[in-house]
Amino acid sequence: MKITLVRHAETELNYQRKINGRKNEILNDTGRRQVLRLRDKLKDNDYDICFVSPLTRCMETALVSVGDRVEMIPDKRLIEREMGELTERPVEEYNAYLYWDYDLNKSDFGVESIHEMFNRCEDFLNYIKEKYSDKSVIVVTHSAPYRALRHLILNHKIKGKLLDGKIENCQFEEYII
Repeated sequence: MKITLVRHAETELNYQRKINGRKNEILNDTGRRQVLRLRDKLKDNDYDICFVSPLTRCMETALVSVGDRVEMIPDKRLIEREMGELTERPVEEYNAYLYWDYDLNKSDFGVESIHEMFNRCEDFLNYIKEKYSDKSVIVVTHSAPYRALRHLILNHKIKGKLLDGKIENCQFEEYII
């Protein structure tokens, strides 16, 4: 199975360096340009199916980048991590290392625990491995599920601090699993 992970293009909250969480935003002008460049980068790739977070920013990214040539299936397991009271707060107020420590499993202020997020991402990954094992799948999601899926695909030890580098808007990576 070939799987391509894609993070959605930029929104206004991304630009303002504020936490999106599950706030349903459209792409901003920069995001619209990013997704057109992404479409050009992916134009020669053949995909059998596209799974996408049901939030607008992912749906728009998927529709513009591959939606005219592959079936798109919204899947709520790909939705962004719930950020509770931190939604729309400046990124600097979010201690990411605490919330990405699997052993600590911090979930105060209404933030979805890392265990919950990894469980739904693992459930999604197991589903597509079983049902689409001989296919080329593209997944358009958010930074937190993208990061969790990458850890799972690469069979990393799921323990301790799992925050590893920034995932840019419209970043994509391809894996054979």
